[in-house]
This record gives sequence, C-alpha cells and structure tokens, in this order.
Amino acid sequence: MRRKVIGTFLSVLISVQLNADSDFCGIRNTSFSSGESITLKVFYNVVGLYVDAGTATFNAKLENYNGKTVYHAVGEGRSNSSYDWIFKVRDRYETYMDTATLKPYRFIRNVQEGNYKKYENASFNHEAKSVVTTRGVFKAPDCIQDIISAVYYARNIDFSKYKPNDKINLSVFLDDEMHDIYIRYIGKETIKTRYGKFRAIKFKPFLIKGTVFEGGEKMTVWVSDDANHLPLRIESPIVVGNVKADMMGYRNLRYPLTSMIKFR
Repeated sequence: MRRKVIGTFLSVLISVQLNADSDFCGIRNTSFSSGESITLKVFYNVVGLYVDAGTATFNAKLENYNGKTVYHAVGEGRSNSSYDWIFKVRDRYETYMDTATLKPYRFIRNVQEGNYKKYENASFNHEAKSVVTTRGVFKAPDCIQDIISAVYYARNIDFSKYKPNDKINLSVFLDDEMHDIYIRYIGKETIKTRYGKFRAIKFKPFLIKGTVFEGGEKMTVWVSDDANHLPLRIESPIVVGNVKADMMGYRNLRYPLTSMIKFR
C-alpha cells in the first residue's frame, strides 16, 4: 500500500489543490510572479507514525510560446531515493498559460510510477472551444483548465466572497476527458505545520473514488490566508492509513508571507 501511495498521492496533490468557478473565467493574476518555487514534503502514516515518502515541487516562470509571453508552470513529484528500489516515482506535469487570462495553451503530463508510464500532450483552442490530443479533438467549455493551470488560476480567487459550505466549481481536462469538479469552502482557521504556524483558508475538494483514495470530500486542504494563497498542508485518509503533505520551502513569493504567525 505504501508503494502505491507514494505515486498516487503525488498525482492527486498536484491535481486537486484548488478549483475555480466559471464566474472567474479570465481572472487576472495577482497572487504569483515569475520565479516562484514551492516545495512540499509528502508523508505516509499507517501505524501512528508519519514516514517521509516523497517531495512535490511547483515552479513558474515567464517564457515564450508560439510568439507569446506565457507562464510556464511545472509540477513534479518524486519518491525519496531510499524508496526507489521499491517503487520509483518520477512525475512531471507542465502547463503553458496566458499571462493575462491564465487560460492554458498546452498541457504535458509525463509520469513514471513503478512499471506504469503515461504521457499526455494536449493543446487548447479557446476560440474553437476544443482540446486537441494524439487521440482526437474534444469539445470543451470556454473556461476549461488543465490540472496545473487550475492550481495557479484558483490561487487568485477572492475567498472573502464565499460563505462556509459554499461550492466553487471548475471544469478540468485530463486523460482525454472533461471533469466537472468542485471544492467546498470550509472557512478560516489557524494551523500548525512542520514549517510553522499560519492563518489559513480551509476547504475540501471533491474526489472521484479510486483504488487508494476514497471518494467524496475526505481530503482537506489549507492555503495561506494572505495574497499569495500558498498551499500549506494537504491531508487525506486512504484505504489503509493516511497521507499528508506540508509546505517546507518557497522562493520568490510575490508578497510577504504575512499569514505566518511563527516559524516552526
């Protein structure tokens, strides 16, 4: 079970941190800037002790794509080297998104989890409301996101407009399919992580039931209650045990991390 968790949790961590409502289609970026880097450590617990299982990172920078200046954002998940001989994980997700609207132009998924390998390459045509992959052309709503652009897009949500238990919807394209998902906004609270003590925004993303993660609103996510909306902690029960990821490092945030009350 631990071997499956290392790979699967890193994928879920990347894909469901935040989701944005269609009312925010074309929202402008005010939460991150080029050069930002975030590191999270992934822990697995089955007998009351959390074991350091892997690392997830998110990096964003300005690049040129088809003659346009875009944000190139990359999310990567890796198992620790001490686990590679058991179950090696090398996952990489990329998006190229518009700097003005944060809509994706291209999404690349290249993952290796043990003997399982998956490559996905999708191009988004927002004028035609379609997504093109090696398997065909798929119709898409105007506000379609990939799973990495959704993370950065949703960090710009003004959570002050929502009340506890409100749902925030999003359409995401993955594996040649459209997925209509949501998060349930829970509210604000103070949380102590392995990095420090923070004022945080708390919500629960709706998950589709799989072989490791239970379906429904079992996963809980906390992001910093400041202008960065930095992911701080993700927790979820699984079929056997629990998993948790804590933010353990960052560089080049757009704003001071004013939500931090105490460092460690």
